Amino acid sequence: MPLITADDFRETLAKLRQRGLPFLLSKLRSNALARTRSAFDDPTLRAANWWQVPAVRRRWNTRMTGQPDQPYEAYVAEKYLAGRRGLRLLSLGSGAASHELAFARLPQFAEVHCLDIAGRLLEQAAAVARAEGLTNFRTEVADVNALALSPASCDVVLFHSALHHFRDVDGIVARVRQALRPDGLLVLNDFVGPARLQWTAAQLAETNRILRDVVPPRLRVRYLSRQLKNHVSGPGRWRMVLADPSEAAESDRIVPALRHHFEPLEEAALGGNILTLVLKDIAHHFTNEADPEAQALLAELCRLEDAFLAQHPSDLLFGVYRPRPA
Repeated sequence: MPLITADDFRETLAKLRQRGLPFLLSKLRSNALARTRSAFDDPTLRAANWWQVPAVRRRWNTRMTGQPDQPYEAYVAEKYLAGRRGLRLLSLGSGAASHELAFARLPQFAEVHCLDIAGRLLEQAAAVARAEGLTNFRTEVADVNALALSPASCDVVLFHSALHHFRDVDGIVARVRQALRPDGLLVLNDFVGPARLQWTAAQLAETNRILRDVVPPRLRVRYLSRQLKNHVSGPGRWRMVLADPSEAAESDRIVPALRHHFEPLEEAALGGNILTLVLKDIAHHFTNEADPEAQALLAELCRLEDAFLAQHPSDLLFGVYRPRPA
């Protein structure tokens, strides 16, 4: 893992433009948890995130549920929880909790309990719940790493883009197994790729070939910038620790931990190996579905990622799991 890369300078400049000097100065705090919180706890954050692209969301839905317009929350409830009521869902690392709100709107759940260190994001989610009259939605500001989970207290535990932020992944997964009732479910939609986002040589080579040969200059202009995205080198160790000490800390251990403590009922590879790297900071060009060139290129990018996935494991995984017998 390199200590510093060319992307570290480019990404720092991009963050300065997008989030301002106070955000960068927040990374000089000695407290690691505070640096992690500063990375996420901002309801006003503006960024060009690839998961905001409508076609990407439809791609994920299709892989998870078989239907481009059906999100996984309703799919899981219909397939695994039909006819059940009074269930308790616990979300660990819920962030803005948009997926937890989707579960709270379903009739199966008497309580949806969201835990995260990002208090402002949780309050924003709680305000949405209050406006909709969702009395089964509860938030709690807490560090999951230091939290005791009551045995056999949950029917569903959810990790949505959260488990890869925890240290001691195997320990967290083991605690979740104990917190679930015997007929409980673990629902995962998460990053399971290289730890600390240390992209493989194959990923970087294909990404840079695509940026060089496939994506035209007008669609490579970075968000809130005039700078062209021409090359990706990946992050260095220093920036990963300074920017967010939790990011992908043990992401490569998630699948082994799941296999050890849970039995998969279903899994779906969501990809992201190429789209993540190519679309970072230029995804805003592809949110306009009235731009035929951008949408045609996006379809080609998806085809190229599918070809890559035929030879490499997926970085993003969706799954539904039941606890292995004790």
